[in-house]
Amino acid sequence: MGLKMIFRFITFLCLIIITGCKDGGSGIGRNITGKAGELVVVVTDTYWEGEPGEQIRDNLAQEHVALPQDEPLFDLINVPPEAFKSIFKTTRNILQVKISTVNDSTGVIMNKDVWASPQSVVIIQARNAEEFKKLFNEGKDKIMGFFLQAEKDRLKMNYDKYYEKAVYNVLDRDFNFTMNVPPGFQIASQKKDFIWLRYETPDISQGIIIYTFPYVSDSTFTVNYLVHVRDSVLKENIPGPAEGSYMVTEKRIDQTFNIREHNGNYASEMRGLWRLVNDYMGGPYISLAELDASNQRVIVAFGYVYAPSKDKRNYLRQVEAMIYSLKLKNQAENDKINSQIKMGN
Repeated sequence: MGLKMIFRFITFLCLIIITGCKDGGSGIGRNITGKAGELVVVVTDTYWEGEPGEQIRDNLAQEHVALPQDEPLFDLINVPPEAFKSIFKTTRNILQVKISTVNDSTGVIMNKDVWASPQSVVIIQARNAEEFKKLFNEGKDKIMGFFLQAEKDRLKMNYDKYYEKAVYNVLDRDFNFTMNVPPGFQIASQKKDFIWLRYETPDISQGIIIYTFPYVSDSTFTVNYLVHVRDSVLKENIPGPAEGSYMVTEKRIDQTFNIREHNGNYASEMRGLWRLVNDYMGGPYISLAELDASNQRVIVAFGYVYAPSKDKRNYLRQVEAMIYSLKLKNQAENDKINSQIKMGN
């Protein structure tokens, strides 16, 4: 056995010993393991290969929206109950399925930091497969949202600790809001009411384009209007490598659009694909448009990924966590306005 193999074996053995000494109990003090987007499903082989497993795969491993290639929402790893030992219990996302006639109670339980931190654990207890089907169908949206939010929160927690201070300070000084982007992001271009942040490696490109414009009416928060404004901004400010090329929204597929609140402010989220006119580059994007009522302006943070021949889901989730870290410096004033609007309704 070579020295490298011996070293790897000793390291693996030490890992088993360390994790084995802390089986169960509070997850405080133990860091999560596994890759971003992984989800361990603890269920017997019989149920994994049967209808319960099919339900789980159809929902938690369904195709991620607005990506240029098929990628699952989560990478599912099936672990039978008898193999669910300490080495698996520190995984970041865990779904435990307990189907047995001896279960005293049934239902869906959502927990944080059971065996590690920051960890998300969902336990579904049912007396039979039919009861599991009912419980899962009733709670599948909440379960999916629970795990997706956990993935976003972990990234946000990391960016809150380690962020590019030079970018943070420019946004704070020149735009009256802040955003946490990881070290390595640089300002590619800046104008009045516009800034382009990007991170480049030989393999991937991640970018965030932020711009503001006056808020005129509720029709501002529609797909057509937001795409129209975005494409005008992109054409003027984001050139491609080829002469005459520039970035635009890919309109051959529908945009995924939702109205929501962000930090209590009226906002919308849009997902889809971008491409270059007069060139062949493209990829996925996520966009957050937020109303800054006290300044009567709309702030748009458009995050994109370019990663040819690579999976893009996790890169896009990183950008998503960045744009959702946006905070208005005058949020207290907006809170008063938002409160008055809600009282008026």
